[in-house]
Amino acid sequence: MEHLIPHSWFTESSSLLLIVYAIGGLYFLQMGAEWLVEGASALAYRLGMPEVVVGATIVSLGTTTPECAVSVMAAFSGNSGLALGNAVGSVIADSALIFGLGCMMTVLPADRYILSRQGWVQLLSAVLLMALCYYSYALQGAAAAIERGHGLGLLVLLAVYMMVSIRWSRQHPDAITARVSENIAEHAEPDQQVHVADEHVTQKTVPALIVMMIAGLAVVLVSGHFAIESVSELAVRIGIPQIVIAATLVALGTSLPELVVGFTAIRKGHPELLVGNVIGADILNILFVTGAAASAAPLPIVDATAKFPEIFLYLHLPAMLLILVYFRICIFSATRTGSFRRWMGIPLVLMYFTYVIAQFAISI
Repeated sequence: MEHLIPHSWFTESSSLLLIVYAIGGLYFLQMGAEWLVEGASALAYRLGMPEVVVGATIVSLGTTTPECAVSVMAAFSGNSGLALGNAVGSVIADSALIFGLGCMMTVLPADRYILSRQGWVQLLSAVLLMALCYYSYALQGAAAAIERGHGLGLLVLLAVYMMVSIRWSRQHPDAITARVSENIAEHAEPDQQVHVADEHVTQKTVPALIVMMIAGLAVVLVSGHFAIESVSELAVRIGIPQIVIAATLVALGTSLPELVVGFTAIRKGHPELLVGNVIGADILNILFVTGAAASAAPLPIVDATAKFPEIFLYLHLPAMLLILVYFRICIFSATRTGSFRRWMGIPLVLMYFTYVIAQFAISI
């Protein structure tokens, strides 16, 4: 996004204009998210696919594609070290912060046929990435990297994952839809919306729905960039340290599309989209973002210029594994009752803020 909207737009703008950018960005962020959520829900209805699968494939592919493009361009320009950290950081933010908050806000549905399988792919993808990193570090030490061959292998696994996900979705679509609806209705709060896509949206053709989703995604990405950059620049002018900004606003910015789309899905009565988008985004951040970036250029695992060069190995990867193992346990429990309980989100949010504080403390 920085290649399309120069950072100088924000640094050279007045504080009043930055406030306008931030407010306008938040407004259009919500509007774009509504288009994306309604389009995705209607597309699932038209194609006869569960919303959780649409969230795990189409929506998550849309929200991670811009990040993938940035990582690939960074790799080509010689800044490949950023790609690996951003991908793992996004997995942590999506699984712990976004899913944790969503779980605390409302009852999230869980189905035995699809979610359990997607959850295993999510965890095993992370384990595979960790194995590659630690194996490379054991062999090469400070020169360890995710090589091009590894990246191509991850992209092959991505293609397999997308095809298998669609096949899974068509095995038991009626049973999934019926059971999810029953469990949401059973455990929902009195004021919680439970409905399918709006009728006027479901009447649109499939190409029109795809255009609606693309337009919504574009609005989310551009407006989110304006909101984050404006608030970050205002924070700098107020005197907030750069390290605090990097650990909060910049980190949040990478997962802002998933955050807004997920919360909009809850508000519009489509919680399955949040569940699918989080799990799908985790998988795609590892297989798609890391795979594409590594195919462009080797991704170094150790940052020799950092105060703690092995922070990726000793903080980021273990934090990701801990969060995803707990997530897997929650899925195991939820698929037997039909939904995630609200209390399950509390440990995830606590783990996320513990991770942020640890990262901040190490970087000082």
